[in-house]
Amino acid sequence: MTAIILQVVVSGLLLGGIYALVSVGLTLIFGVSRIKNFAHGDLVMVGMYVTYALASATKLDPYLLAPLVVVLLFAFGLFLSFALIRPIQGAPQVAQIFATVGLGLVLQNLALMIFGADFRSTASVVSGKVLRFAGLALPASLLIAFLVAMAVIGGLTAFLRLSLTGKAMRAIAQDRRAASLMSIDVKRIDMLTFGLGAACAGLAGALLAPVYPVFPTIGVNLVLVCFVVVVLGGLGSVEGALIGGLLIGLVETLSGFFLGSAMSQIAYFLVFIAVLCLRPAGLFGQRGSETLGS
Repeated sequence: MTAIILQVVVSGLLLGGIYALVSVGLTLIFGVSRIKNFAHGDLVMVGMYVTYALASATKLDPYLLAPLVVVLLFAFGLFLSFALIRPIQGAPQVAQIFATVGLGLVLQNLALMIFGADFRSTASVVSGKVLRFAGLALPASLLIAFLVAMAVIGGLTAFLRLSLTGKAMRAIAQDRRAASLMSIDVKRIDMLTFGLGAACAGLAGALLAPVYPVFPTIGVNLVLVCFVVVVLGGLGSVEGALIGGLLIGLVETLSGFFLGSAMSQIAYFLVFIAVLCLRPAGLFGQRGSETLGS
């Protein structure tokens, strides 16, 4: 029984790593630009479809195509920031929410028009392979996604703390007006941040493509988990997205094992509500200040 529970815990951590990778771009965008991007899950869906299309056209392994997907989604994020996000930057939050929800619906229907409603899958050379270590079964695809997620979050944290651009992002997250008075180009940083968030979504999509089938509304499922992870960890906290993702992954797998898969979503929403009742700012959030990279 102990070995089975340990296997469930490891599976939960691997799943949580995927949740953290999907969520880190969302928390980065919110921390700097103050935009609640309800289309973030659909950007992951776009990344999955781009990976599928490139893999079908080139016959290359989807993991080898991940850098190209990241570049394409980064460019797409810059375009969306200029065309959609910048005009609504100072608008009421209701307008921002409707704009990003509308963007998600547009992306879903474009995917439906181009690829149809059928489930599409992308195979990798490691698809279906399982690594055995100390009696544990580690699905190769989930392990790769987990390791990449840890590397990306670590690199992003170092970028925010050490680079001039990262320090500018942190300054804007703390006080946009003061940052602009210090000659920081706030609009340029906002565009770069949205591009980075879209690139993270694209990377998540490239890593998820060999794991899950893609269909036009898969982003709806992902964005729900994303917001739970981000709010649980603390809005604007990269480290919080990591811890929140791992926690939700553990809760989902453990509750699914002990209570049944139908109870897994209920279980992590109960944990989510309990944490917010005890700490409304989230695990790593701070009242009245931003936590990006702190």
